[in-house]
Amino acid sequence: MTVTVTSIATAPVKGFSLVPRGDVFVGPHGVVDNRRFFLIDGEGNRLRSSLTAWPIVVAGHYDEQREELSMRFPDGREIVASALAGPKSVRCICAGREVEASIVDGPWTEPLSELAGHPVRLVRPNGVGETLGEPVTLVSQASLDRLSEEAGQEIDGRRFRMLLTIDGCRAHEEDEWNARLVRAGDAVLRIGGPVERCAVTTRDPDTGERDLDTLQLIKDYRGNPREGKIDFGVYAQVDQPGRIRVGDSFDFVE
Repeated sequence: MTVTVTSIATAPVKGFSLVPRGDVFVGPHGVVDNRRFFLIDGEGNRLRSSLTAWPIVVAGHYDEQREELSMRFPDGREIVASALAGPKSVRCICAGREVEASIVDGPWTEPLSELAGHPVRLVRPNGVGETLGEPVTLVSQASLDRLSEEAGQEIDGRRFRMLLTIDGCRAHEEDEWNARLVRAGDAVLRIGGPVERCAVTTRDPDTGERDLDTLQLIKDYRGNPREGKIDFGVYAQVDQPGRIRVGDSFDFVE
């Protein structure tokens, strides 16, 4: 059976609801408009998705050409404003490393803070991909189906917030592809190791409410191959930038 890309999803702001995409251009640092921004509190600390549920009810879109960011709030309000940052910056930990990010003040500051119940600001890292652990993440539909069997209910793949979902392979077969090169559309990816999962996967992808202990489910049937870590899906790096489309095949180069 041919392995194909069945879905692509991004979010312009880390923690916002995922946006389904028909295609994306994947560069050395990932998709430019994927997690291009993130949120900080009044003390300048990043709001971690695993601990902060409310941003998932906000939808966003980043137009790189116009340098505009739009947000749609649960009450139906839509705000569109410049995505360019101002002169003020902060340093905080993101994706396991310290990054410098510039504050993007705009008309969204007040409604974001209202949702949070405390001061919130939008920031933009100085470099593309700095909010990502790795440029590409992927999981197979078979792996999601296997987890659904354990849960006794259908598992929405959005819980895992992966860039790519693929189909046409065995459950967790992607774990066996470490270091292999695969052509996906016009891009060539080098499959890497497993993605460690966090509490964000326990939250409903529409409401942010914790409703399923996915971490325990995974641990119960998969164990802890890496001590102290719960893995699901894999990451990949970009050997050759290019466009990936829903329906593109995964063709192994080596």
